[in-house]
Formats: sequence, structure tokens, C-alpha cells
Amino acid sequence: MHSILYLHRAGSIVVSISAFQADDPGSSPGQRIQQKMEAQETSQENKSLYDKYYKFLMLIPVIVVLFSSVYLFLFYAKHQDIMLKDTTLSGGTTITVLSDVGDSKVKILKDEFSDLVVRKLTDSKTGEIIASIFESSVESEFLKSRIEKTLGYNLTNENSSVEFSGSALGEGFYKQLITAMVLAFLLMAIVVFVLFRTFIPSIAVIFAAFSDILVPLAVVNYFEIRLSAAGIAAFLMLIGYSVDTNLLLTTRAIKNREGMLNSRIYHAFKTGILMTLTSILAVLPAFFIVTGLPDSFRQIFLILAIGLFADIANTWFLNAGLIKLYCEKKGIT
Repeated sequence: MHSILYLHRAGSIVVSISAFQADDPGSSPGQRIQQKMEAQETSQENKSLYDKYYKFLMLIPVIVVLFSSVYLFLFYAKHQDIMLKDTTLSGGTTITVLSDVGDSKVKILKDEFSDLVVRKLTDSKTGEIIASIFESSVESEFLKSRIEKTLGYNLTNENSSVEFSGSALGEGFYKQLITAMVLAFLLMAIVVFVLFRTFIPSIAVIFAAFSDILVPLAVVNYFEIRLSAAGIAAFLMLIGYSVDTNLLLTTRAIKNREGMLNSRIYHAFKTGILMTLTSILAVLPAFFIVTGLPDSFRQIFLILAIGLFADIANTWFLNAGLIKLYCEKKGIT
């Protein structure tokens, strides 16, 4: 197809003839213009929908965080601590019996020891139970004697193992882990403030990271899961996951001025949600499908999965809305 351009210059007429090839063979300029108009209309419709509902979406993670905070407050009032701890953090006795102890016998022992926790170890190939683990805060000799009486035979080095840790050692280790987590959170907050040097975007990132820890902690407490050192390490990992997605969102929205604001948020969302879903798909099958994993591994996978789901709401509902409000107030489009 050819186009003819007439130019009038100083009384003369210059005729320019040029040829061009259509972007899509078989299409006409009118069809391409129509397609572009339809794409713009779709983009404008999506933009208006997001602008209409993003403030409502912000309420969802806020409500979840409020419920989690109230539950943790009530939990602390009842237990005088923010989490349930296993013997590695609180001290106590762990007895491993190399056999499957029946549920009826486990019930007898649980009725006698209110804080007794019983776990089963299974073979990774066959799924057969190969050991039963008993944990309690009582002295090792007393717990061992009661288990022997319930089972009807003596526990020896060949059919069992006994471990005991003092409460002072466990409490000291627990305090060190909590201190490490608080220090990591503070250092993260300092880096965020130095990077953005503005209050609202920095607070949004820090609040999202805090919420990603608060929500899974409330969930594991609700299901009365006793946390080990591995569980606290999982919360440290959540800080890193949260900072990744929130820094991506804030940097794209505030520092990168290419395109409209909604477009920048959307492109950050596509990258961030892919990162998060990939991590979720890595840990959930390991938790539900793989048998015979140590409880410490399963605890890490569970906490990470809950925290990553919370991160989706905290980052793309709450933080994205806060960043959008901030940009609109500052005239950043």
C-alpha cells in the first residue's frame, strides 16, 4: 500500500510517495486503529476498576492483622508468652521409643501429663511408623518410669533414647533467637529508610513485613503448635521474603517513572506474585506429600506457606494501596 504526501514549499509543490508494509499482513490501517482503541478502552476499564476498589481491598489485610493482634494479646494473657515452645526452647525431657505406641496408651499418658506432646516418626518409603516421641517438662526419670509402666516393658538403649535439657539452657537459647529476630527486623527497617528516605513508603514496607510475621504466629498458636528453633528461623526467613516483594513494588511505583502509576504497580505485581507463588508451590507439596520429614522441617514449611499467603494480601492489597495514595498526594502519576 502506498501513501502520498503533498508538501507546499515556497510556491512549489513537492510530492512524496512512500511505501509501507502493514504490521499484520492482511490487515488495514483502520483495523489496526480499531484494535488499539479497543486495547486502550480495556486498559481504561481495568484502571477504573482498580481505582474504584483498591481502598476496599486495603481493608482485608487490616482486618486480618487486627484479629491476629487481638488473638495474640489474649494468648499472651493466658500463657504469659507469645508462643508455645517445645523442649528445645523451654527445657524438659524428650524420650524416643522405637516402636508405634498405640493411641489408647498415648491417651493414658496425656491424661497424666497435661503438657505431654507425642509425635510419630514414619519411614519415608513405606509410611510405616518407626518411632514415637514423647516430650514433657517433667524430669526424665519420672517420665521414663511412667512410660514403662504404660507400655509394660523396660526402656533400654536398644529400644529407646532419652534426652534432657535444663530450663535455663532452653530459655537462654530462646531469648537469643528472639533477640536475633528483633535485631534483623530493626536492621531491615534502617535499610528501608535509608533507601527511600520518605516516611510513608518506608513505614508501608516495614508494616507489611511485621504483618507477615504476626499472622502466621497467630495461626500456629491457634493450632497449638509448639515452636522449635527451626520455627523461629522460619520467621526470620519471612522477613526476607516480605522485603523482596515490597521493595520491588515501592521501587517500581516511586523511583521508576516510566508509564502510568497503575501500569507500574501492575508490572510489579506480575513479577512479585510469580516469585511468591513459586515459593508456595515449593513448600506446600513438601509439607503435605513428603512423608517421614523431621518435624522441624515440616514446621518451617508450614510457617513459610502461611506467611507467604499473608504476604500476598499485605503487599498487593495493603501496601500497593498505601503507595498509590501516597503517589496521588505527591502528584506522582
